[in-house]
Amino acid sequence: IMKATERFLNYVKIYTTSDPQSKTVPSSARQFALARLLADEMEALGISDVTGTDNCYVYGNIPATPGCENIPAIGFIAHLDTSPDFAGQNVNPQVIPDYDGGEIRLGESGRILSPAQFPHLPSLKGRTLISTDGATLLGADDKAGVSEILTACERILAKNSPHGKICVAFTPDEEIGRGADHFDFERFGAEFAYTLYGGEEGEINFENFNASEAMFEINGFNVHPGSAKNVMRNASLVAFEINAMLPGAETPRDTEDYEGFFHLCDITGNVEKAQLRYIIRDHSAAAYEVRKSTLRHIEKILNERHGEGTVSLTIREQYANMEEIIRKNFHLIETAKAAMAEIGLTPIVRPIRGGTDGARLSFDGLPCPNLCTGGYAWHGPYEHITAEGLEACTQLIEAIVRQYAAE
Repeated sequence: IMKATERFLNYVKIYTTSDPQSKTVPSSARQFALARLLADEMEALGISDVTGTDNCYVYGNIPATPGCENIPAIGFIAHLDTSPDFAGQNVNPQVIPDYDGGEIRLGESGRILSPAQFPHLPSLKGRTLISTDGATLLGADDKAGVSEILTACERILAKNSPHGKICVAFTPDEEIGRGADHFDFERFGAEFAYTLYGGEEGEINFENFNASEAMFEINGFNVHPGSAKNVMRNASLVAFEINAMLPGAETPRDTEDYEGFFHLCDITGNVEKAQLRYIIRDHSAAAYEVRKSTLRHIEKILNERHGEGTVSLTIREQYANMEEIIRKNFHLIETAKAAMAEIGLTPIVRPIRGGTDGARLSFDGLPCPNLCTGGYAWHGPYEHITAEGLEACTQLIEAIVRQYAAE
C-alpha cells in the first residue's frame, strides 16, 4: 500500500495550473495529465465505475460492503488544478526529515521559510517537512487532498471492513471558481460529501463568504484642459471619488475572522474612461446586502453629481455562505469531529475567508463542508506540508467512513 506522501511527491511534479483567462473547460489542457493518471490508478486499485470525462472530471466509487447498502453514500472531492497566483511548473519539492523547527532555506531562491513569518513552524519540529525550493508553489492545494483520498480508498479496499458506498471525484479549475460548473451529481452518486481543500490538521470549514464582483464603468468628457472650465469630466477623478466613498478600514488588510470587506482588485483609466473592479465579501447575509446597497448608492449619488450615465455599476454574484445548508445537515460536522476524536486530532472549526466549490455544491443539493489536508501557506513559494499531516488526514477519511458505518 502506498503512503499518501509517496503519491503526493509524484503528483506535485505534474503541471496542472488553471488559467483564469481561458474560456475552455478545463481552462488548461495540462490538467488532463493528472486526470488520466488518477483514472488509471483508481482502476488499478479496484475502484468501480471509473470515468474520466471530456471536461476533465474523474469519478469512481467503492460499492457498499454486503449488509451496508442502506448506509447513505458519502463522497470525497479534491481538485486537480493548482493556483495561477504563482509559478506551478517544474515543482521541485524539498523533503526535510526530522525538521528542527527553525528556518529553512528554499533552494537557491534566496527565500527563507521562517518562524518569524509562520509562527506555527516550531510545532512541526521532529516531523518530515515538505517545502518548495522557492521557485514555485508546492501544489499541496490540492494534490494533498487527492493523495489522501486515494490512499484512504486503497486502505479501505484492502481491509474490506464494513462501509457504505464511497464516492470519489476529482475536479478541474477550482482555483478559478469553476470547479462546480460541470459537476455531474448523478454520476457522482453521493447523498452528501466533503471537499478536502483545507489547511492544518483538524480544520473543519462550513462557513464561507457571501461573494460578488462589482464593476464600475465611468464615462468622462474630455476637452482641452485650457478650455475645460465647467465642461471637462475626468473619469479617473470620478474613480477616486468612488473609492473615497467606501469605508477605508474595511479592506482585506484590516479585517479578519467574520469581518467582511471591499477589495479593489483593478483600476484603469484616463480622462475619457475609467474602470474599477472590486470583490465584495461578508459572512453575514444582511451585512453583505448592505455592502451591495452601499455601492448602488455611490452609483446614484455620483450620477446625480456629474450627470446621468457617468457611472455604471454591475454586480455579479459569485457564491453564497454554505452555513445555511450545512446547519440542516449538521451530522456532517458532528461526524467529522467524532472521527477526529477517534484518531487523536483536535477539531478546529473556523470560517473560510474565501469560497469553495463546496459552497456551490451545497446550494445545488450536495451538502459539502470542507476538511483539512494538513498544508500551510497556500498559493506561493512558502507553501509547505508534513508527511505526518498527510497521514493524519488520510486516517481522517477512513475514520469518517467508519463512523457512518457504525451508526
